[in-house]
Amino acid sequence: MRDARVASGELVVEIGAGSGMLTQPLLAVGARVVAVEPDRAFAARLRRGCPEARIVERGWRDVPWPGERFRVVANVPFAEAAEICRSLFSDPRVPLTAADLIVEWDFAAKRARLWPSTAQTVVWSAWYELAVVRRLPPSFFVPAPSVAAGILRARRREVPLVDPRQAVRYEVFVRRQFQTDPRAREIDPHGWAVRFRP
Repeated sequence: MRDARVASGELVVEIGAGSGMLTQPLLAVGARVVAVEPDRAFAARLRRGCPEARIVERGWRDVPWPGERFRVVANVPFAEAAEICRSLFSDPRVPLTAADLIVEWDFAAKRARLWPSTAQTVVWSAWYELAVVRRLPPSFFVPAPSVAAGILRARRREVPLVDPRQAVRYEVFVRRQFQTDPRAREIDPHGWAVRFRP
């Protein structure tokens, strides 16, 4: 929570809030928390233990992202991390300011590295700075997963590398280049923004 630097009054969406291990510290720093938790028993527990939070008893796919500036702090289901990140990072119209996501270690490392790059990382990097904050061994979790986790951090760029109005065209451009140019993985995200001519 100290690494995330959540400020009092910030709107925070927590995906998969579970028993409230992150919900309670978020509330303690004064965040306005929307805790998304589809499990009925966990949701009831959250209502009892975190009455200041808004508990949404649904899966994250059934919950629209807020219309105001918000951030996400979550221990996301490893199997759904890619889909969650695509939903958050691919469209710059989503008013996301930051995300701190506990994900599988390999996923975090792959998405944060500059080289060799992936088409998905290049697209997201037009709007966000991506980094791995720390590695979390399986022993940190109960029950322990079979793999290590990492904290993937995303911070919205003050100045995007590509005009957000060109988001769809930019993604088409990047994916086409990755399919046709064998050297595509060697170009860093900044280089792709320079090459793109709307």
